[in-house]
Amino acid sequence: MNKRVKSVVPPELPKKIRIIGGIWRSRLLNVLDLPGLRPTTDRVRETLFNWLGQDLTGLNCIDLFAGTGALGFEAASRHAYSVTLLERDKKAYVRLTENFSALQSSPAPGSVQILHRDCVEYLKQQANLSSNLIFIDPPFQEEGLLDQALIQAGRICDDSPGGGIYAEFPASRSRESVEALLPEWNCGKYLEAGQVKACLFRSRRG
Repeated sequence: MNKRVKSVVPPELPKKIRIIGGIWRSRLLNVLDLPGLRPTTDRVRETLFNWLGQDLTGLNCIDLFAGTGALGFEAASRHAYSVTLLERDKKAYVRLTENFSALQSSPAPGSVQILHRDCVEYLKQQANLSSNLIFIDPPFQEEGLLDQALIQAGRICDDSPGGGIYAEFPASRSRESVEALLPEWNCGKYLEAGQVKACLFRSRRG
């Protein structure tokens, strides 16, 4: 007799997520139901911005695979000097621009740029690009995407105080395999939350 295998039902996406700090605190972002889209949860974002500090004044930030914009908009809300959000999916890009327009009733203190681009290719083409803080939260089902993004981030991210490289990856992947991609960086902060692991890398060069 064949045993029936239970199918794994992915968790239902929230229709809205909230910004948890800064000038846009409690403002809501609309979430699209798209394959691979996985907004960073309130709990994880709260932990991340406790690590970074509540005030990101002066930092130039890049949000790769921006999706809902939860990380990039959170940084802008906390007074980042500039935030660039990159998203290759057209529907997600349009929703990002809509969410940003809705937030503009209280303008961000810094500049916010939203680009419809392939994240890794964009970074490869920017020979002189520099950033203080980079968020990397790629679709987990696309193998190799995190690795490519981390390598490029390690090239362009500087060692400014308060900055670093933040990366989310699936719980099935080892922390050591991710750390090995950034030998000049130290995963000084680490968390596990459900099916997600995350590292905040700080430069060893500083």
